[in-house]
Amino acid sequence: MQPLIFKEVLSVTMILFAIIDILGSIPVIIELRQRAGHIQSEKASIAVLVLMVTFLFVGNELLNVIGLDISSFAIAGSIVIFIIAMEMVLGITFFKDDPDMAQTVSIVPLAFPLIAGAGTMTTLLSLKSQYQTQNILVAIIINTLIVYLVLKNVKWLEHLLGKAGLSILRKAFGVILLAIAIKLFRSNSGL
Repeated sequence: MQPLIFKEVLSVTMILFAIIDILGSIPVIIELRQRAGHIQSEKASIAVLVLMVTFLFVGNELLNVIGLDISSFAIAGSIVIFIIAMEMVLGITFFKDDPDMAQTVSIVPLAFPLIAGAGTMTTLLSLKSQYQTQNILVAIIINTLIVYLVLKNVKWLEHLLGKAGLSILRKAFGVILLAIAIKLFRSNSGL
């Protein structure tokens, strides 16, 4: 096994941090927490870690087994993100409130596709061709810790922002999320 290269770890950590955009997702996370009542930060973080590590090692093979390409996977994720963004911008609910939502929200849609979504998975496959695997693994762990810290402190962030601040952020980030969904869709559909 080759030694860790700090510069690579730092580069990959920064790339993943930008793609995951956990700070930009705070309004969405708060929205999900309000609807579900509680977000299990440990469960979500473990799911993110498992998804990213699994995809790093067997992503292409997994998609090939089920007959999907990365573009189809990315388009599906973009549609889910688009619907979440529309809920934020318009203040309406597309996803019906499910009595089991409190149990599942930490995994879907939070861990996947919001945090470890198609963009993150595609990026991991790209990084694999440029960086050593152990450096990518360390960067994944660092980003998972950051995700955990944000999720663990979402109540405090919600209190800090207040109702008016949350409303403004929800609408603004809803539009940004819409743009991300459309960009993801366009870049993978060839439109």
